[in-house]
Amino acid sequence: MASNRRYASAGLDVGTSGCRAAVVDHQGGVLSRARAEWPDGVMPADPETWWVVARSALARAVAETRRPVGRVAVDGTSGTVVWTATDGTPLTRAMRYNEPAAGTWAAVVAHQAPATSGAHGSSSGLARALHLAALYGLRGPCQLLTQTDWIAGRLCGRFDCTDENNALKLGYDPVSRCWPDWLQRVPLPDDCLPAAFEPGTAIGTIRAEVARATYLRDDCQIVAGTTDSIAGFLATGARVGGEAVTSLGTTLALKQVSRQPVFAPEHGVYSHRLGDQFLAGGASNCGAGILTRYFSQAELEALSARLDPDHDTGLDYYPLPAVGERFPYADPQLQPRLEPRPEDPVRFLQGLMEGVAAVEAEGYRRLQELGAPALERVITVGGGAANPAWTRIRSRYLGVPVSAAEEAEAAVGAARLAGGLIDT
Repeated sequence: MASNRRYASAGLDVGTSGCRAAVVDHQGGVLSRARAEWPDGVMPADPETWWVVARSALARAVAETRRPVGRVAVDGTSGTVVWTATDGTPLTRAMRYNEPAAGTWAAVVAHQAPATSGAHGSSSGLARALHLAALYGLRGPCQLLTQTDWIAGRLCGRFDCTDENNALKLGYDPVSRCWPDWLQRVPLPDDCLPAAFEPGTAIGTIRAEVARATYLRDDCQIVAGTTDSIAGFLATGARVGGEAVTSLGTTLALKQVSRQPVFAPEHGVYSHRLGDQFLAGGASNCGAGILTRYFSQAELEALSARLDPDHDTGLDYYPLPAVGERFPYADPQLQPRLEPRPEDPVRFLQGLMEGVAAVEAEGYRRLQELGAPALERVITVGGGAANPAWTRIRSRYLGVPVSAAEEAEAAVGAARLAGGLIDT
């Protein structure tokens, strides 16, 4: 998709702590950013509150830019769903990304869905949708929407579409690019599934009253968006096979571009579609969160300067914060391995960092065993990206260059997607 050089493009990220908006020029350079927090700092279950906060962030970013904005894309938290009337009026509260569905509904999905489906588990959008439909006694006509879909609908007035990335956890087949037949055997209301579009596809024109409230052009196009994690991936600039992005936050999430889809639910691996390619990945329960359990931020900064990142401690930790792992081993009974603990805090800290690096390296090896291309470069986002000693340790374990992302904000990734600046 070619970018329109006459206009800027905007991205709206509906995230876990609030909404962020960004505007970029025709080359992807950031012109403005704005943010608005959720009331009480927690994502509400009320979609109308989403809209108030999202609209505020978008309006502030566009007003600050003082440039005409021609396209907008939205990203939202993966698996967050709401049931609406066909005109978008919410019929239920939302069930959010961090609210597991009752196990009964995850079992219903598991009975029908193939092993490769992204709809498995109590955190899937489909399991949450079934939970809500039963809780509210829905029969139809009604529409199943993700958070991204509903916000995009408020922008353009269209509530019958989604994007291929958000659709994955609703049961969408990203390989065949369709809603599979097995969904007909799941107790969903008739005709409730939205049409799924490739991210970046124009789906409608901004509603007049929204254009006035957000300072957008009255012919501004709303395009199909994506999930928050994929928008963050797009912001980093990773595009080709062999390039990967590690999110080194409280937990560890890996994503790698692949020409072919990679699915292995027994290892916690699945793939999103990314244009003509796929984005394969998984998420471990290990991550930087284990460091803050034992060290304050001031201690981390002081001790990191004393690490010896070129030589191993030999401590061989598997630094889980609790029992259970998702990836590269899907084992709910896997035990943390954090012994022996040396008296020297520098050595202990380095051992923890090496343990996370080993899990990361094993994760990428797992992806390659399953069909992803050989790893060539890793870009890092999240708090751990700012630690140069840890970066050297990880590069040694991975055997490839590792660098911090110059840009990782999901709103910027969504804005570049809107502007046709993402070559997939």
